[in-house]
Amino acid sequence: MAQRRRQELIMELIRKNGFVTTEQLVEQFNVTPQTIRRDLNELAKKNTLRRHHGGAGIDSSTVNTSYQTRKILDLEAKERIAEALVELIPDNSSIFINIGTTTETIAKALLRKNNLQIVTNNLHVASILSAREDCHVIIAGGEVRNRDGGIVGEATRDFINQFKMDFGIIGISGIDGDGSLLDFDYREVRVAQAIIANSAQVLLAADHSKFGRNAMVRLGNVTQADYLFTDQEPPVELRQLLSENDVDLRVV
Repeated sequence: MAQRRRQELIMELIRKNGFVTTEQLVEQFNVTPQTIRRDLNELAKKNTLRRHHGGAGIDSSTVNTSYQTRKILDLEAKERIAEALVELIPDNSSIFINIGTTTETIAKALLRKNNLQIVTNNLHVASILSAREDCHVIIAGGEVRNRDGGIVGEATRDFINQFKMDFGIIGISGIDGDGSLLDFDYREVRVAQAIIANSAQVLLAADHSKFGRNAMVRLGNVTQADYLFTDQEPPVELRQLLSENDVDLRVV
């Protein structure tokens, strides 16, 4: 099959599924992994897709990638971020944790900490951390999004505002070059804003794929965080912004 035709078919698969792995494409087209990686790199240079570790997908400013796909996207990077972030959390801490597959990975890493007080609007985070008897988990009230177990709405925001916590652990869908934190659901954003406002320290966790990723709802700015944990150096413009505003950048 000609390269151009193969790349057209790759794009058709990605538009249909949102994300495809390198292994799936190797099997689909009966070519080597190196051939598929070259195809994906060329398509990425044309800005027709976004490369991820292990595959590729298409970004939308209005619709997020499916939850099941996000669970496996850049998983190794998320695990490294989680390991570094939890080193900052002492035993006996109180913590907000918001919605996202990155924060769920962080919740798993928090299992080695003792006597945590957790407030979360993420059912998966609550399930993970409730495995420890000395971890006290409070779930925010509100509407449950069946696609990802997130709890959102005005009632959720009002619930969050009842607490003041040591740490707020925030995952995000995108970070623009000007530092804007971007997400897809206005209701989720309102809850995350409340978490930021009621946290003594804000720990932002975002792998490199979030830099420059577009989403339509503005949550706030990266300068509101005390720490940014990521797996690759951010773009120069963003690094300068972090430095000017004393945001501690941790590249793992």
